[in-house]
Amino acid sequence: MRKPVIAGNWKMFKLLNEAVETVLALKPLVANANHCEVVIAPVFTVLKTISDRLEGSNIKLAAQDCAIQNDFGAHTGEVAPVMLKDAGCSHVIVGHSERRQFYGETDESVNWKSMAALAAELTAIVCVGEHLAERESGNAEDVVRTQLEGGLSGLTANDLERIIIAYEPVWAIGTGKTATPEQAQEMHGFIRNCIGNTHGENAAEGMRILYGGSVKPDNISTLMSQPDVDGALVGGASLEAESFAKIVNYR
Repeated sequence: MRKPVIAGNWKMFKLLNEAVETVLALKPLVANANHCEVVIAPVFTVLKTISDRLEGSNIKLAAQDCAIQNDFGAHTGEVAPVMLKDAGCSHVIVGHSERRQFYGETDESVNWKSMAALAAELTAIVCVGEHLAERESGNAEDVVRTQLEGGLSGLTANDLERIIIAYEPVWAIGTGKTATPEQAQEMHGFIRNCIGNTHGENAAEGMRILYGGSVKPDNISTLMSQPDVDGALVGGASLEAESFAKIVNYR
C-alpha cells in the first residue's frame, strides 16, 4: 500500500516569527494524522529553526530547491542537499513549475538535483506538468513523458524508492482552476504507466504520485478518491494552519 503524502509548499512567504507561529499552530491539528505523511516546505532562511520546532512531531521538513552538487566550493548563492539534510530536512522539492518557468530549470538540471538529493539521503519530490497551451494542443502526455524521462534518467528502480512525483498542471497553479478528479486520475495513471515502462512494474506500483494545482479543503477528498492520486502538493492553502490541517485530515 502506498502511504499518501500531503506536502505544503510555502513558496516565498513567511518571515521567521510567522513561520514559527504557523508551525506551532499546525502541530496539534495534525498530530493524529497517521493515515498520511505530512510535509511542509518553508523558505531556506527558516529551515533550521522550524526543524527544531518540529522535533518530536509527525511533520517532516522539505526545502523548496537545492543545488546540483554536494561538494563544497565556489557556488555562490547555492545550497547543497547535504546542507539541507544538516538543517533537518528529509525532503526537497525539485523542478517546480515556477523554477522551470522563471529560473531556467531544465529536465537535465532536475535530473542532477534529484541525484544530488538522493546522494544526501533526501527524498526528492520531482515535479512535472504541462502548460495550458500544451494541454489544449493535445501534447500534455508527451510533455510529461519527456519531463519524467529526463528527470529520472540514470536512476535505478531502487533509487525511485526515495522519489515522489508531483503532477502539477501549470494552468491550475494559483489560478483557482483545478484539474477535475478524472483529469488528475488520467494523468496520474499515465505517469505510473511511464514509470512502469522505464523502471519496471514494482517501481511503478510503489511510486507515490501527488497532485498539485489549487488544492483546497473542499476538493481534496474527491481528488484523493482517485486510485492513482497518492496525495497533494499544496500551495496557497498550506499557508494557514487550519486550512492545511483540513487538507491533511481529508478523511
